[in-house]
Amino acid sequence: MRIFDDKYQRSVCVLLLTAISVVSSASVRAQGRGATDAADYPNRPVRIIVPQAAGGGVDIVARAVAQKLTESWGQQVVVENRPGANGIIGMEAVAKAKPDGYTLGAPFTSVLAINPFVYQTLPYDAFRDFAPVTQSVINVIVLVVNPHLPAHTVKQLVALGKSRPGDLVYGSFGVGNLTHLAGELFRLETGLKMVHVPYKGETPAVTDLVGGQYVLLFATSAGVNAHIKAGRLRLLATGGEKRAVAYPDTPTMAEAGFPKAGVTGWSGLVMPAGTPSEIVHKFQREAARHIRAPELGDRLTVLGAEPVGSTPEEFAAFIKSEAQKWSRVIKAAGITLNQ
Repeated sequence: MRIFDDKYQRSVCVLLLTAISVVSSASVRAQGRGATDAADYPNRPVRIIVPQAAGGGVDIVARAVAQKLTESWGQQVVVENRPGANGIIGMEAVAKAKPDGYTLGAPFTSVLAINPFVYQTLPYDAFRDFAPVTQSVINVIVLVVNPHLPAHTVKQLVALGKSRPGDLVYGSFGVGNLTHLAGELFRLETGLKMVHVPYKGETPAVTDLVGGQYVLLFATSAGVNAHIKAGRLRLLATGGEKRAVAYPDTPTMAEAGFPKAGVTGWSGLVMPAGTPSEIVHKFQREAARHIRAPELGDRLTVLGAEPVGSTPEEFAAFIKSEAQKWSRVIKAAGITLNQ
């Protein structure tokens, strides 16, 4: 027995074919718009949200890249600082921005690889709400002390700390920040009893170290380079596997005798998830060209920010590997916070 007659079945087929045609046409039009938008991109100012106060290492790199993009595109690429909550405030603004390529974020290690495992809740998904664009640099992490502290080497610092248990105070850019974890790794390896003072970002932490409010800090090289050169801070060691180009005469933490206490950081650029791939790749190609070029690359290297300029795919894989690494460290340290 036939439930429907041939006329009804033909009508259903026509409706289905019409629906498929409409969806296919919309998809083609969307792809066409993406290509057209990319060809015309950017045709108005672009903003890069730095989830950190002005003057920090990530901010310095973002502004250098923005300046070069402004020059090459003839459109303003501006940096907007939105510090607070260990980078969460700024990255939330990026996640909720329109995915059209005109808003980017400048995340760093703590924001994408540490916060998701430190905070019980976040106002965004660090792995789904952003489209990786490029890893800008590897940030050399340095151990610096106030120059009035009677320690010129890491071993002297450790000896001083052991002779005065509990007197050494170290700062960080915030609880759960990479600089906090670096301090904890140093404490665990040396057995020192140190007091931790978290700050609301890099700039206030560095300012108070220079002012003598506490004595030691693991910081991004770019953020303290000027203070090191001026003698306002004393550099004891760098955190990479090899000596930093910016400080060829300074030993690594491993060379100083503390191999497990060495860490490095990074910063990069992301767009809101859903941004057309053509726009993501167009921004990446131009940004990477400037990052790798001697004019900007050499300038960043001198500050201790080693240029990378990776592809979106490479940066996505790198973020995943970093998240896996730091999740293990955080779990072992038992660090957890409420947002």
